Amino acid sequence: MPDGHAAPGTREQTLTPGGASAFLALLRAWPDAPAGAAPEGVDAEALVRTAVRHGLVGFVTHAVKRAGWALPEPARASLRREALGNAARALRVKTLLLRCLDALATVGQVPVLLKGYGLALRLYPDPLQRATTDVDLLVARADVGAAVQALALVGLSVRRDDGARHGEEDAHHLELTGPAGLVELHYRALAGWGEALEGDALLARAEAGAVEGRAVRWLRPEDEAVYLSLHASNHALQRLAWLFDLKLLALAGPLDWRAVVERARGTAFPHAAWYAWDAARRLLGAPVPEAVLAALAPPRWQQVLARRFFSAERLVGAALLDSRSAWMAVKVLLAPRMDSVARYGLRRVRNAVRARLRGPG
Repeated sequence: MPDGHAAPGTREQTLTPGGASAFLALLRAWPDAPAGAAPEGVDAEALVRTAVRHGLVGFVTHAVKRAGWALPEPARASLRREALGNAARALRVKTLLLRCLDALATVGQVPVLLKGYGLALRLYPDPLQRATTDVDLLVARADVGAAVQALALVGLSVRRDDGARHGEEDAHHLELTGPAGLVELHYRALAGWGEALEGDALLARAEAGAVEGRAVRWLRPEDEAVYLSLHASNHALQRLAWLFDLKLLALAGPLDWRAVVERARGTAFPHAAWYAWDAARRLLGAPVPEAVLAALAPPRWQQVLARRFFSAERLVGAALLDSRSAWMAVKVLLAPRMDSVARYGLRRVRNAVRARLRGPG
């Protein structure tokens, strides 16, 4: 799925405890070196697989070198090969991003870059260290039509089913595809649990930036702290790159944590921000104040469930990807508002019936 979004049925080879521990040790210790020794044998190979699965093989290559770890030759070669492949994919996404920015500039649009290459450019030692497979752009809802026409210059067109859903209550972006790759054109920042994070207010507060001489906009740090946490929780935290992004954002600071709490509470799902930030703090040592977590915390029973679902072992192993029913159960049990989830389910059923009645074409 785009940007490595987690989806049921995509589990890889079982990890070894030593490989998982080494992976977490690198992320938790950063920007310092981990205290432990380098993994050996099957644990070293598991470290590589874990890094690939969670979208951080390029960063782990950098962190292993910085830590002075000497991996066994097979694991070292595998790590280098995977990192080079990751960098090549990221370069293709960067090329598509620049072409999109040039096309949008012809109609006077300067989008907000969400996640992906733009985030890695600002937070990672090298932007090619973080896996990314698509371009995410946020524009004002009123500008969507002009943006779609401009992106046609890049050979991108809207997928038919997305065009039909544009404007529905649960839709938040259009998918544009073409030979150059995939672009998600957002008019809402996010939709999940039957609720939405609207984009126009975020755009109004966004800050000016640049990528390779092209004008872009970035979310304000406090908005980004909320958006990234909501996005990660919406995907059940099944990719640890999303939690590591939060740690790097907090380290890059300074964040106005009071504003983070206010912005999160201003959404329909502040609990989802807690799930991600709590896990980032527990697993990776993200420097989020305890008072912030206390201000955003869901009811006690959901805290207990979240810490079980999002334990280190389960997240490193991406345990929820084995079972669609477990995935959905977690999403329902951790939902901020059950009434919204119920309405969302009814809308999905209604839309499926309408689509069936319309038939193909």
